[in-house]
Formats: sequence, structure tokens, C-alpha cells
Amino acid sequence: MSSINLTADEATHRSDLITDVHYDVHIDLTVSEKYFLSETTVGFKARKHGSTFIDLRTNTVEAADLDGEPIDVDDYDPTIGLALKDLSAGEHRLTVAARIPYSRTGEGLHRSVDAADGKPYFYTQFETADAKRMFACFDQPDIEATYAFTVLARPEWKVITNEPVESTPLDETATRHTSRIDYPLSTYLVALCAGEYTEFCDTWRGELTHHEETPEGQPSTMEVPLRLFARASIAEHLDAERLFTETKQGFDFYHRNFGMAYPFSKYDQVFVPEFNAGAMENAGCVTIRDEYVFTSRATHYRYERRADTVLHELAHMWFGDLVTMRWWDDLWLNESFATFSAAISQAEETQYDTAWVTFANVEKAWAYAQDQLPTTHPVFTDASDIETVEQNFDGITYAKGASVLKQLQAYVGREAFFAGVRRHFATHAWGNATFDDLLGALAHTSGRDLGFWANQWLKTSGVNHLRADVAIAADGTYERFDIVQTGTPARTHRLAVGVYAAGDNGATHRISRAELDVSGERTPVDELIGTRAGDLILPNDEDLTYALIDLDERSLKFAVHNIDTIADPMARTLCWSAAWEMTRAGEMKARDFLALIARGAGAETELGVLERIVGQAVTALKNYADPDFAESSTLLADALLAGARGENPDAALVFEQALARIPLTDEAAEFFTGLLDSKDAEQRWRATTALVARGDYGEELIEKQARRDETASGRLHAITARAARPDAENKKAVVDELLAGESSNLEARHLMAGLTYVGARETLEQFNDTYFEVAERLWREFSSEMALRTLSGIFPAWNITDAGIDKARGFLERDLPAGLKRLTTELLDHLERAHRLRQVDAA
Repeated sequence: MSSINLTADEATHRSDLITDVHYDVHIDLTVSEKYFLSETTVGFKARKHGSTFIDLRTNTVEAADLDGEPIDVDDYDPTIGLALKDLSAGEHRLTVAARIPYSRTGEGLHRSVDAADGKPYFYTQFETADAKRMFACFDQPDIEATYAFTVLARPEWKVITNEPVESTPLDETATRHTSRIDYPLSTYLVALCAGEYTEFCDTWRGELTHHEETPEGQPSTMEVPLRLFARASIAEHLDAERLFTETKQGFDFYHRNFGMAYPFSKYDQVFVPEFNAGAMENAGCVTIRDEYVFTSRATHYRYERRADTVLHELAHMWFGDLVTMRWWDDLWLNESFATFSAAISQAEETQYDTAWVTFANVEKAWAYAQDQLPTTHPVFTDASDIETVEQNFDGITYAKGASVLKQLQAYVGREAFFAGVRRHFATHAWGNATFDDLLGALAHTSGRDLGFWANQWLKTSGVNHLRADVAIAADGTYERFDIVQTGTPARTHRLAVGVYAAGDNGATHRISRAELDVSGERTPVDELIGTRAGDLILPNDEDLTYALIDLDERSLKFAVHNIDTIADPMARTLCWSAAWEMTRAGEMKARDFLALIARGAGAETELGVLERIVGQAVTALKNYADPDFAESSTLLADALLAGARGENPDAALVFEQALARIPLTDEAAEFFTGLLDSKDAEQRWRATTALVARGDYGEELIEKQARRDETASGRLHAITARAARPDAENKKAVVDELLAGESSNLEARHLMAGLTYVGARETLEQFNDTYFEVAERLWREFSSEMALRTLSGIFPAWNITDAGIDKARGFLERDLPAGLKRLTTELLDHLERAHRLRQVDAA
């Protein structure tokens, strides 16, 4: 048995045995600031005689009994769970009482104290398998159950769960809150939040569009109560009207296309502190990181990404919660579908109508980078145990999978795609399903055999390259026009080819287009033969497929010198993406990419794209440019400073944030000195941290800013600023604190941000060996989330040398846990790429 690291085989054995589960859970939050009391009564049936175990992650089980007989818990071991031996076929009743510590890592039941007012806040995070951190349960997605919750909390605290709560005051110290979940729900989708959250209310009223696949009995019109919650100290900054509007737009889109009414009785979005992910799709009670409550001026991109997160989690109410994966090998489908749904609903329903442009530049870049690592894997991949699954929350699972679904929609057609989705929901509502189930529904509605498509796209890894190979006749038309595909395996792509040319007014527009299926190494585009030759060819125009664009020589030369003239934002962002991927491949020098950014970024109208490309420029300067060039050139600093002083305040904020992350020129330092007394708190902290890291200021300035901003976010900014101070002893103290493992997840994140802040390389060289000395211990002793984050933060990415690479390679020769081996392999690949590209840039 392996309760903490449950295997797929063990999960299958357990779900074959256990059925008809109901949990009656009592949680007492009033007894201590360190731990809570959990008592769970589990009713279940065994299909046949057999033995299994139930999960509970704590060191203190106070009592347990099965069918009235006590279970010995004196030597309870959470790694193997609580054994349930010799179960007879039929009904059983298990009771488990435990004392469980609150989490500070964002896993299980997390408790956080707001530095602004000292008020505690609680929330749960159970994905992948951390419900066992709050109550005894069969913690796997295909053993769905019903639930009854009783929660004791302080009278001033609100309690929020998946379903409405009834509250009964007991005395001046406690109120009892009860709630029931009467539909089948996986343990990882259960939620509990508590604290003095401020509440905002609204209602979505809308219609369900009925389609051929819509089940009978679905309502035509309905109302869904909507609520938002945020900590009391930041509630005044919650832009509730905007969030409610975006949520309602999501409801409108999904009710028009999904063919199933929203399945739960309410929809809450709770902005919680110290959250690891962007958000979590708990049924009817979504938790969202409260950095999305913007207490200072935020960029357009942050608003756009927040809306994307809102729509992503709302899509999960259908795909993930109403229809749930059987096991974690379909994690990719859960996340890919939600990512795809968020992009298409955002583009078609909200103010962010260029969301596919952002998708092309952000999600695709994440996927392409992940797919070029030595640890890349197929979209449908190994999920042999929980530790392996947790490593797969990556760019393949989210971004490549969503890109593949976009390709599938283009391949079968939009109407057939959504008809298949509706059929899938109708068939598997309130149950578990697999990708084969969805693929069968899509094959039925499209009439196409999708088996070969699934094999090509889901069961192989790697990314293809596409380029145009053309010949231009004397009359200026194409006499040959082929799309050449490289990379293995060659796949079938449904794509559009766009030809662009500069016009008399200086703007570049598309002059011809062809849409076709491309397969094999070379595919002729007969439709474009005889048409006017252009200046720029995009082999994946409109970004329909998942592939890297290799611009032909003529197109590349035009894009480099005219990127700011390309009128269509999607075409322009595909050129930006091509240039970045060429830089990462060593086909464009880092300094040439920086020159391209300096020349064209100021004309970029898509603020999400702008934020991404200047971030790429920061990476190129820091990691890929020859150090001698990086130290002497002010090309990027000058361009970012000019942008930060620009007339467009939204764009200026993007440039300012990037400027703070590179070595400051004297002029840039003077610019940030002028922001130290800004009315915007985040701007003050940004300026403070950049100047402290440069060595211009120290603790006195940090203290001054901390006194001015005594909020929770101000405390965290101060942690970053202090960790950024560029002296060796300070850096050692930061690393010691990280290795002690006593910081919360969010504190550790800010410590690491300051530790490696720009300009810290010389003071970090003392830690060139630290990762390799402590990694195995941290992997063993820290929670999975904290081990992953801490080790990523202290890996010597600054040591871009032959010696640094050799050290990492030698470490990988040890007999390491699979997850640690994968992490180190990926970090080493980044190091090797930086070393290689610096040599390219210097050549």
C-alpha cells in the first residue's frame, strides 16, 4: 500500500472493491492555531470480500473503528494509510478521529494570518490527492461520493463550501455550520473556506440553448446565485462588477455551446491568500489566488489573464466536475479543455477579443519550450503514481493539449466539435469518463475516423517545424509553393497559409490565403500557384495548428525590418514567436533579438503580447547574450526606459516592470529614484527593490517603505527587497531560511525572488554546490510543492559555465527519485541552452 503516493494499479484495485461511499465529516477550527480536529464517518459498500486501505495524512490518529470494532492506531503510518482488512461483501461503517496540523504550504487545509489586521483565513486545496490532509477518505477521482459537513468556527467567520451552508450559533466562541453534497463528487473537488471574508453577491440569469444532443429535462431559463469573497483588508480593491460581468459572459458562452445547464446550486469565487496555483475548480466553490485582487495599478495583461483564469475554472464545472476523469492519465484533457474553452469564450464573449493572439504568444511559447526539453512526454502520458502525476502539471498538459484541441476543432469543424462535446456531457454526466469516450463522441458527430489523429497528436512527443519553400516566376507570381514539414513524427496538420505584402501606405496586409491539410515531409499548396508573390509567408497563419514556424529567408528579412508594419495582431505575434524560437534555437543571436525588441516593441498594440516579448528580452539579456555584450550594451535598457516614459500609461507600466528586472543604467536608476514616493504601493516597491539590488539603498529605505505599506502584500514586498540586498552574508541568511523550511509557501516564493534578483550573480556563487548537497534531503522532507519550488529557486542557474554543467551532470548519475531526476534534468537543460546560446551570441 502507498497511501501518499497512490499508484494507478492500487487505485484500480480499490475502486473495483469500494462503491456507494458517503462521508460525514466534522471539522473543528476553534481548538488551536496549530491544528484542527477531524472526525469522519465513512459509509461504503464492498462489492466482494477483500482488503484495502483508506487515506489520512497526519501523525495523530486518536481513534478508529470499523463496524463497531476498534482499529489499532498506535503505530499509524500515513504513508500506507489505515488498513481495512478482510472486508466482507456488503455495507460497512468506518469512523476515524484525528488531530491534523494546518498547512502552511498551500496543500490540504491551509491557514494564513493577514499581516494587515491579524485575521486568520482558511482554505482547502486538494488536487491532486490532498483531501486526505483534512479527512479520512478514498482519495482518488473515480471513487466519487456524497458528503455531509459540520464545521465549528468562530462566530465572526464565514464558512463556505461547495453547497449552501446553514449556520447555528452555539455560544460566544463557536458557530456550527452544516452543508450537504448530495451528488457524486470526487474528493479532490471538495472545498472548505473560512474566515472574515467580505462577500459580494449577484445573479446570473440566462437561457440554455437546446441542441440535438441536449438531454431531456434541461431547463430553458435559469438563475444561478453568484458570490465573490475576499479578505477584509483588501475587499475595497475587489472590482466586483467587472468580475461578475466576466463570469456572466462565461455562463452565456457555455450555456450556448455545452448543451447542459450549470450543474450546481451556486457559483462562488473565493480569493484566498498564499495560493500556489492560479485557481482551483472546486465544484461550486472556486478558489483563486488573491494576488488577482489588484491593490495597485495592474497591466492589461494581468486583467486579461485573470479573466482567462475565471473562464478556465468555470469551464471545469462541466468538464472535470460534472464529468470527471477516471484516473490522472486524463489530467491533460481536464486542463487542456478548460484552457481551450477559456480562450475561445474570452475571444468571442468578452472585451478580450484578441485572446487567441495572447494564446499564440503565451500558452504556445510555454508548450514549445516544454516540448523541447529532454523530459518532454506525449500529451497522453504516464500516470503510474501520484508523484509522477504531479510532475505533469506542465506546458504539455495545459498548453500543448489546448493547442491540440484547437487543431482538432479546425480538423473536424466547429459545429461537429461542440456537438461531440455536448454528446460527451449528456452521456457521462455525474460520472467518470476517459479521452476515448470523448473521441468516440467526436467521431460520431464529425463522421471522421479520429484514431490516427489521436495516435499522431496524443501519443507521440516533440514539435514539428513548418516552412514555405517557393519559387517565384519572372512575372512575380509563385510557380512553386510547398509547405515542408520537419521533425518526427511527421503529423497531419489542418492549417492556413497566409501571404502578406507591404502596401503603398506602409502597412503590411494579407494578400492571399489557403487552408489545407498538410501531411508528410512536403505538401504542395496548389491554390497559391500563380498568385502574386508577397513579402512574408506564414505557414501557420491564424495559428490553427501546433508547430514551430521557420520563416524562409525572404520572410525573415522582411519581418525583422518591418514587424511594426504588420497590421494583423495575430500575424505580428506569429512573427514575434518565430523570432523568439529562432533565438532559443541559436538561429538568431540574442543581441539581434534584443535589437528587434528595441526597434518594434514600442509599436506593439497588443498589451499581453508586449508584456510577453519584453519579458523574453529580459531572459535573452540575462541568460542568452554574451556577458561582455550584456554588461556593455544599453540597447534594451534605453528602449525600456523610453517605453516607461511613454504617453500610453498601460504600455508604460509594462516597460517599467521589465526595466526593473535588468541591470540599471544611471539614467534608469534616476528614473526609479523618482518613483520612490509614488502613490502606487507596488510601484514604490518595484523601485525600491531595483535600487536596493543595485546597491544604491539598503535597509533604511526598506523600513521606510514597510512602515508606509503595512498590508500583507507590503510585508511580502519587503521580504523580496531584503533578500535582494547584494551582499554575501545577506544571501546566505536567505538560503538558510529557505532550507529550514519554516517559511510559508508565499514567503518562500518572495524570498527566492529576491535571492536571485538581477545583479546577484557574484554573491550567489557561494551556493554553486548547495543544490546538489541538499536536494535529496529536501525532496524527502519537504512537501512536494515546497520541494519543487525551493529546489527550482536555489538551483545554480547563475553558474552558466562548463563547471556548472558538469556538476549537474554528475549529480544526475546518482540514484535519484524519479521526480527529482526529472526536475534536475530540466534545470540542467536550461543551463546548457544558456551556455550554448552565449557562445552563439559571442561568435
